[in-house]
Amino acid sequence: MCGRFTQIKSRDDYLDFLLEEAESGIPYDPEPIGRYNVAPGTKVLLLNNRDEAFHLDSVVWSYAPSWWDKSPLINAKVETAATSRMFKPLWNHGRAIVFADGWYEWKKEGDKKQPYYIYRKDRKPLYFAAIGKQPFDVGDEAEGFLIVTAAADQGLVDIHDRKPLVFSPTAAREWMGPETTEAQASELAHDAAVPADEFTWHPVSRAVGNVKNQSPELIRKTDTTSL
Repeated sequence: MCGRFTQIKSRDDYLDFLLEEAESGIPYDPEPIGRYNVAPGTKVLLLNNRDEAFHLDSVVWSYAPSWWDKSPLINAKVETAATSRMFKPLWNHGRAIVFADGWYEWKKEGDKKQPYYIYRKDRKPLYFAAIGKQPFDVGDEAEGFLIVTAAADQGLVDIHDRKPLVFSPTAAREWMGPETTEAQASELAHDAAVPADEFTWHPVSRAVGNVKNQSPELIRKTDTTSL
C-alpha cells in the first residue's frame, strides 16, 4: 500500500453496514466526510471498541513512539505485526478499523508512475484493519495508528505487491472485539480478508499525487494515453 485512500461517505453510511443502531452510541452525523485524498500524518476517523462501547476517534495516521529515531511508520505487515517487538502490544491491545471507499496505488508504466484507484465491485464500504496506541482519545499524537497490510494476490498483484487488509463487516467486528484473543485476531487476519476478486480498479489522474488536491475528480477513470 502506497499510502493514500478515500473516506468519502458519511460516518453513518459506514456504521450502517457494521453495527446495529442499538449498539452504536456514536452520535448521528449524515454529513459526508468528503476526503478524496487521505494522506499519512493527517487525522483520520478510527473506530475502536473499548470500555464496553464503540468509539469513533480522530487519530493521526502514523506511528512513532518516543524512542523511534526514524521517519514515522504508516503500515504494519500482517506477516510480522503480531510477533514483532514494536507492534505486538498494539496488535494485542489496540486493534481498530479505518473506514474507506477505496485506495490508490501507483504502478510504473514506462518512465512514469500511473496511479490507480482500487475499490469493491459492489461499491460497498471498506473496513481496513488497523492497530495503534490505546486509548485513542488521549495521549501522544505521534503514537497514532497504522494500517495493516498483506501481500497482494490474484489480479491485484499487477498493480502493487501489497494491499491494505480489508475485512467484511462481521470480521471487522470480531477484530475489534475485546474478547477476541491475539491468536484469534491472527486467524482473522489470515483467513477473513475480503478476497481480491471482489475488487476492481481503474487509472486516475496524477493529480492525486498532490495531497492538497481533494476533488471528486481524483477518483474518476481517466484515459492513460492522454496523461
